[in-house]
Parts: sequence; structure tokens; C-alpha cells
Amino acid sequence: IPGSRRIRSSRKGAGSVFTAHTQHRKGAAKLRSLDFAERHGYIRGVVKAIEHDSGRGAPIAEIRFRHTHKYKTVTETVIAPEGLYTGQSIYCGAKAELAIGNVLPVGLMPEGSSVCNLESKVGDRGTLARAGGCYATIIAHNSERTALALSFP
Repeated sequence: IPGSRRIRSSRKGAGSVFTAHTQHRKGAAKLRSLDFAERHGYIRGVVKAIEHDSGRGAPIAEIRFRHTHKYKTVTETVIAPEGLYTGQSIYCGAKAELAIGNVLPVGLMPEGSSVCNLESKVGDRGTLARAGGCYATIIAHNSERTALALSFP
């Protein structure tokens, strides 16, 4: 019909104002991949910056680690938990202590601990409780099934 207006759903297919503004995004926020240092001990990292990421509710933190084999540094981008600050040393691994910002296996944490950025499957580098202000509380450990009971608010 000449002179009639195109319906909204057909206008949305073209993009323009209906697309997400992704040019200022910082990248994927994932935990450090599990290696020998994390499985058997710990590795130290320093928080270099805490930044806002567009399209995300939680702030992200840039953490610098030493490379485990070469003379260089590796920068990882993770979701920043509440209480993390720039210049803070964080520790990732099985022998790290329970403190804000540290990354350690959930099976070694006591019941009643509040955690964020959990792995739902081994090696997925964090998928649960990642939004701003979101956390999960460890309710119980089941050692025979290697399962865990979590409570989300």
C-alpha cells in the first residue's frame, strides 16, 4: 500500500537504533584457566584496575599474573567482587586462604561462605552468581557424590 508505514518488526531487522552498542566493551570476564600452579599450590596476582563495562551490571577487574613458564605477565579480566580494590594481591589455587577476591576450590570452603562467579561445570571459568551484588551461600557438602548445595537469595 503506497504511503503506509512499515511495521516495527520489519524495521528492527535492519539494525541502526535497535542494535546493542558493543564498541566500548572490555571483553569476556572469565576466571583463570586451571593449571598446575592452581591445582597444587597458588599463584599471586595484582589488581591493576577496576572498570565499568558497558552492558554489564557488575564492575570488572584487570588482574596481572606472572606467566608460569615465560618471563612475561598475563592479564586476566574477571568479575570484581564487592570489597576488591586496586593494588590488592589476590591468590588463586588450592592452597590460597579464604579472603575477598581469592579464587579457590569450592570443596575446600567452609559451609556458610558467600561466593560469587562459580563454575557450574569443571573448567567453564565461572557462570553462576556473576551479576552486580549477586552471591551464593554454601549450604552443605556431599563428599560421596562430590556435590554441593548452594543457596541463592
